[in-house]
Amino acid sequence: MSDDQVIRLLEEIRDLQREQAERQRQMLALQQQAVANQLESVAKQKEAIDTYRRVLRRLVPALFVALILVFFLLIVAMLRAT
Repeated sequence: MSDDQVIRLLEEIRDLQREQAERQRQMLALQQQAVANQLESVAKQKEAIDTYRRVLRRLVPALFVALILVFFLLIVAMLRAT
Protein backbone atom coordinates (compact mmCIF):
# COMPACT_ATOMS: atom_id res chain seq x y z
CA MET A 1 0.00 0.00 0.00
CA SER A 2 1.43 3.38 -1.00
CA ASP A 3 1.76 6.35 1.30
CA ASP A 4 -1.03 8.18 -0.58
CA GLN A 5 -3.39 5.25 -0.06
CA VAL A 6 -2.55 5.12 3.65
CA ILE A 7 -3.12 8.86 3.95
CA ARG A 8 -6.50 8.62 2.15
CA LEU A 9 -7.51 5.69 4.34
CA LEU A 10 -6.52 7.55 7.51
CA GLU A 11 -8.39 10.66 6.32
CA GLU A 12 -11.48 8.56 5.63
CA ILE A 13 -11.24 7.01 9.09
CA ARG A 14 -10.90 10.50 10.60
CA ASP A 15 -13.93 11.75 8.65
CA LEU A 16 -15.98 8.73 9.72
CA GLN A 17 -15.01 9.31 13.35
CA ARG A 18 -16.08 12.95 13.08
CA GLU A 19 -19.40 11.92 11.55
CA GLN A 20 -19.89 9.38 14.32
CA ALA A 21 -19.10 11.98 16.98
CA GLU A 22 -21.63 14.36 15.42
CA ARG A 23 -24.27 11.60 15.31
CA GLN A 24 -23.59 10.87 18.98
CA ARG A 25 -24.03 14.57 19.83
CA GLN A 26 -27.32 14.60 17.92
CA MET A 27 -28.45 11.41 19.63
CA LEU A 28 -27.62 12.86 23.05
CA ALA A 29 -29.61 16.01 22.23
CA LEU A 30 -32.57 13.85 21.14
CA GLN A 31 -32.36 11.78 24.32
CA GLN A 32 -32.27 14.94 26.43
CA GLN A 33 -35.35 16.23 24.59
CA ALA A 34 -37.09 12.89 25.14
CA VAL A 35 -36.40 13.08 28.88
CA ALA A 36 -37.68 16.67 28.96
CA ASN A 37 -40.83 15.57 27.12
CA GLN A 38 -41.37 12.73 29.58
CA LEU A 39 -40.94 15.06 32.56
CA GLU A 40 -43.44 17.47 31.03
CA SER A 41 -45.85 14.61 30.43
CA VAL A 42 -45.56 13.44 34.03
CA ALA A 43 -46.17 17.00 35.27
CA LYS A 44 -49.29 17.30 33.10
CA GLN A 45 -50.57 13.93 34.30
CA LYS A 46 -50.03 15.00 37.90
CA GLU A 47 -51.92 18.21 37.22
CA ALA A 48 -54.79 16.26 35.65
CA ILE A 49 -54.95 13.90 38.63
CA ASP A 50 -54.96 16.83 41.05
CA THR A 51 -57.79 18.47 39.09
CA TYR A 52 -59.74 15.20 39.07
CA ARG A 53 -59.33 14.88 42.85
CA ARG A 54 -60.46 18.48 43.42
CA VAL A 55 -63.56 17.89 41.30
CA LEU A 56 -64.35 14.68 43.17
CA ARG A 57 -63.91 16.39 46.55
CA ARG A 58 -66.54 18.93 45.51
CA LEU A 59 -68.83 16.62 43.59
CA VAL A 60 -69.15 13.69 46.02
CA PRO A 61 -70.71 15.69 48.86
CA ALA A 62 -73.13 17.35 46.43
CA LEU A 63 -74.14 13.97 45.03
CA PHE A 64 -74.56 12.61 48.54
CA VAL A 65 -76.86 15.51 49.48
CA ALA A 66 -78.85 15.03 46.26
CA LEU A 67 -79.22 11.31 47.00
CA ILE A 68 -80.44 11.98 50.53
CA LEU A 69 -82.93 14.51 49.13
CA VAL A 70 -84.25 11.97 46.62
CA PHE A 71 -84.71 9.37 49.34
CA PHE A 72 -86.43 11.93 51.55
CA LEU A 73 -88.80 12.86 48.73
CA LEU A 74 -89.53 9.19 48.03
CA ILE A 75 -90.32 8.58 51.69
CA VAL A 76 -92.61 11.63 51.80
CA ALA A 77 -94.35 10.48 48.62
CA MET A 78 -94.82 6.97 50.07
CA LEU A 79 -96.22 8.37 53.31
CA ARG A 80 -98.70 10.58 51.45
CA ALA A 81 -99.81 7.63 49.33
CA THR A 82 -100.81 5.62 52.39
